[in-house]
Amino acid sequence: MIRHVAGVDEAGRGPLAGPVVAAAVVFVDGETMPGIGDSKRLTASRRARMSSRIRRTAVDWAIGAATAREVDQLNIHNASLLAMRRAVLGLRERVDYVYIDGRFFPDIPIPGESVIRGDQSIPVVSAASILAKVSRDRQMVWLDRSYPQYGFARHKGYPTRFHRSVLETLGPTPEHRMSYAWVDKAKVVRCKQRAMVGLVS
Repeated sequence: MIRHVAGVDEAGRGPLAGPVVAAAVVFVDGETMPGIGDSKRLTASRRARMSSRIRRTAVDWAIGAATAREVDQLNIHNASLLAMRRAVLGLRERVDYVYIDGRFFPDIPIPGESVIRGDQSIPVVSAASILAKVSRDRQMVWLDRSYPQYGFARHKGYPTRFHRSVLETLGPTPEHRMSYAWVDKAKVVRCKQRAMVGLVS
């Protein structure tokens, strides 16, 4: 019988805003894909092309996410595991074994193992890494339409100098992770600015 293996990885642990997104990809055991690699080492255009190819040729794939509010409620570690669980449970095809990138294994009803740097050593995990990154980036581009002044399409929610500056000037959006230090600091700065305006007026 053909054995199906899944690879799972997430994207978006470090950003100050937006969801953490996980992808699960299913290959036939032993299958690989030329040109595949860790998403962080590929250009955005290469990731997009590989993502389309993976979606077309994989046995199955699914995306799962945890919102910024869930990150605040659960912490980023548990929210990442939740996103991974949602991705795996979203698969339609039978899966015999799961490889998870990292140290920890989510609560899923399928045998498997966690592999540190699995996105660099296991092709099906590399594929999941690409899908997770592309999917999250697209979600941040979509959020940019609602909050164009924050530049989400450019920095994808990561704590760039521009993002931190806008945060301190305008304060956080509902899509920001309020439990993150930079966002909390921006809230304090914004409150002080409003208080000063009130005193002046």
